[in-house]
Amino acid sequence: MERTPVKSSSISSVGYDPKSQGLRVEFASGRTYEYAGVTPEEHDALVNSGSVGAHFTRHIRPHFEGRPV
Repeated sequence: MERTPVKSSSISSVGYDPKSQGLRVEFASGRTYEYAGVTPEEHDALVNSGSVGAHFTRHIRPHFEGRPV
């Protein structure tokens, strides 16, 4: 899955596969996690938010199960 760099102090890049609804997040620490069941709208809201890290913390982390990749 191709990832796109984002402007964030906590997240380096974000990738998304609309077919599987998989969201892949690479953190500034270098660790990468994949979150399943993320809608295209939620992905768009994440990458277009004013603060990617804050949006992730409020809307992705508590609602989608992440697994290390």
